[in-house]
Amino acid sequence: MLEESPNTRIDNTLAKLGRALEQGDIEAAVNLFQADCYWRDLVAFTWNIRTMEGRDQIRDMLTSQLAAVKPALFRQDEKEQASGGDGVSEGWFEFETEVARGYGHMRLKNGLVWTLLTTMTELKGHEEPKGFRRPLGAEHGHDPNRKTWKEKREGEAAELGYETQPYVVIIGGGQGGIALGARLRQLNVPTIIIEKNERPGDSWRKRYKSLCLHDPVWYDHLPYIPFPENWPVFAPKDKIGDWLEMYTKVMELNYWSSTNCKSAEYDEEAKEWTVVVERNGEQVVLRPKQLVLATGMSGKPNIPKLKGQDVFQGEQQHSSQHPGPDAYRDKKVVVIGSNNSAHDICAALWEGGADVTMVQRSSTHIVRSDTLMDIGLGDLYSERAVAAGMTTRKADLIFASLPYRIMHEFQIPLYEKMRERDAKFYADLEQAGFMLDWGADGSGLFMKYLRRGSGYYIDVGACDLVIDGSIKLKSGSDVSHLTEDAVVLKDGTELPADLVVYATGYGSMNGWAADLISKEVADKVGKVWGLGSDTPKDPGPWEGEQRNMWKPTQQEALWFHGGNLHQSRHYSQYLSLQLKARCEGIATPVYGLQERHHLG
Repeated sequence: MLEESPNTRIDNTLAKLGRALEQGDIEAAVNLFQADCYWRDLVAFTWNIRTMEGRDQIRDMLTSQLAAVKPALFRQDEKEQASGGDGVSEGWFEFETEVARGYGHMRLKNGLVWTLLTTMTELKGHEEPKGFRRPLGAEHGHDPNRKTWKEKREGEAAELGYETQPYVVIIGGGQGGIALGARLRQLNVPTIIIEKNERPGDSWRKRYKSLCLHDPVWYDHLPYIPFPENWPVFAPKDKIGDWLEMYTKVMELNYWSSTNCKSAEYDEEAKEWTVVVERNGEQVVLRPKQLVLATGMSGKPNIPKLKGQDVFQGEQQHSSQHPGPDAYRDKKVVVIGSNNSAHDICAALWEGGADVTMVQRSSTHIVRSDTLMDIGLGDLYSERAVAAGMTTRKADLIFASLPYRIMHEFQIPLYEKMRERDAKFYADLEQAGFMLDWGADGSGLFMKYLRRGSGYYIDVGACDLVIDGSIKLKSGSDVSHLTEDAVVLKDGTELPADLVVYATGYGSMNGWAADLISKEVADKVGKVWGLGSDTPKDPGPWEGEQRNMWKPTQQEALWFHGGNLHQSRHYSQYLSLQLKARCEGIATPVYGLQERHHLG
């Protein structure tokens, strides 16, 4: 008897699953999953971003959602061949629900479903105007009252927020707010983006001058308009800033720059927000139905309170305010911290002729950029991947198909390879006194990022300066206090300083909610970001998804959006569909609303 192909296995299981779901036979559907199984759903079944782990959780979700969702027409994607290896078959499929179309990925092990990904791709009757639905642009025929595209656009921009109200207000006009604004624009959801800076992209332009992306270009595309094929692998900050400004203009976003958000308050009876902003010297009151905080995954700058900060005679800056090295030639600079920003700033200061010392208070995960690109990202986000037929959408979905509960198991072998390849580099760093770690379980950078958003550096050259002593290193002791001209560590070491840079990271995003709305609302929502992995800075219990990101929160009509360029691109699709459904009055029964376990 011939062995079944991966295609046949996926086809057979998909047919059984589709039949069971269409017939409402929950037990038959659950029995298609192995005991150790995962169903990750991005909006399609749960109106949430949720991973069900094990048969009991899958049964509970289906019991709650199946009758309303009405899934149907499960079919393998004919354009994507199923594959197999190491006892696992995997394939892609399309499906529909009563209100939407979806796309998914399935892994089979021992003939049963191991991992299942279901994602909503579009709402029926509310598709994006692309392909055969794209706008004509020109209006053929005759009309003495005809308005040009430009006149219509100018009229809309002048009226929105004054004569008409937006359905969504996005606070924060960086990459996250811009990507979400573009998605909502294509879905015809009236939206205003509020940004305090003068121009789109200023959140990049105004950072220290050596800043560049540490993620490669293939990982960083924005929705709809990918970077050109000759775009640098690691884009400098000003180039990113200009791209965001161009993107905002050509995507025709209602982008209110030089605008400060003063307050926001939700009216439970009217089901709308009152958002007070200051624009062009006047106060404007907006009344959106939905409010999105896109103020950056990292939240508010975290500046430690230290004795002596008021007596120190030199300059003090958080890394987000550091202008670069130009004014500090021959100055003594102490940088407190040892992650990405600390290394970037130290290297630029050394190049600019400063005497710079890095204070490493706790261990840091280091991975070399070239090694990370090859081993960590190469199969999904690289020129090699593109040549092999990988698209950005497919890469995003493959990454999304791995449940967070087991993602570290896929990451650990990769980082073991990296450690082996760069063994001498790591030995030299430790010889210089640098404290290294590989994450709580050896799973490296991605899991550290997902769990806590900090604790790592992608090395683009600064480590060599630490190794050879060009960047002085003081590790293993925290800061005690400042004097008039020095930073004093708890072990008694005095570090003379003209400038102190606090590369000390950021707090939870709900700190912005406390400032703009209220502490009560921030506490109601709780901590933003993290998986509940019970590892350093990511306290349990296990969440299974990023806390409060891109999905409904305990505060009605309040959403959080952010992350790196990859996450801003990928998750903006699912957040925009949730907002569009509410805008159109489509029922959105949320399964498994985010619980609050920590205040932030």
